[in-house]
Amino acid sequence: MLLEGDLIYLLDSKGYRHWLTLGNGMVRVQGLGVVDSSKIIGQEDGYALSIAGKTFTALKPMIGDLMQSLERGPQIITPKDAATIAFRLGLRAGETVVEAGVGSGALTMALINSVMPTGRVISMEFREEFARGAEKNIKRAGLHEFWEVKIGDIRKDNPGVMADAVSLDMPDPQLALDNIEAFLRPGGRISAYVPNTNQLADVVHGLEDRNYIEIDALENIQRRMEVHPGGVRPSFENLGHTGYLIFARKPSRN
Repeated sequence: MLLEGDLIYLLDSKGYRHWLTLGNGMVRVQGLGVVDSSKIIGQEDGYALSIAGKTFTALKPMIGDLMQSLERGPQIITPKDAATIAFRLGLRAGETVVEAGVGSGALTMALINSVMPTGRVISMEFREEFARGAEKNIKRAGLHEFWEVKIGDIRKDNPGVMADAVSLDMPDPQLALDNIEAFLRPGGRISAYVPNTNQLADVVHGLEDRNYIEIDALENIQRRMEVHPGGVRPSFENLGHTGYLIFARKPSRN
């Protein structure tokens, strides 16, 4: 059911999305003008409607849709990498995740989606403008009650919690490993996202030096397929290299 206050998108026949928040009355929608959103409230997800002679489908966004729709600041982690990070960290409802490098909040949304409604994500960001930009995006997505942002440097500051998992999206994650020892629980999981192979090597060697276990590094590449009446072929547009992912678990120090 589509309810007042829901953030939704109207999908047109060409696959373009027009975003709006449902309210009782007329709502201005970028690219469409003014829309009477009260006619959408109470309808089922996937409701088809006509606007100015064109057909649209009203849909509640999934987490990947929200990530792609946010207001961009810093480069975001793509849904393909965010999904892998959340899955490989083994996140589940009720867990506490500490994230460093909030960026525009895209990965933050995927992490929150994995631990809500009883868990939380704490983001550490030393750039005030990035923190405020991410806060705006996360509030727009309706996920802010499961999230807290702290202005600080994970290389030296303590978030004040015991974390089940730590996610690092920063240029030098290996420099945070010593500090993370204080708040990542035994058996806790860690991930790092870096753009270059020399950074990948620095992180892996840093984890090895600290006796982390199940260390794994990978690159995540996806290729879309085009299905036509005459046949099937790979898309000419390939979402190839975006970054390198490193995962590991912290052993008990007894």
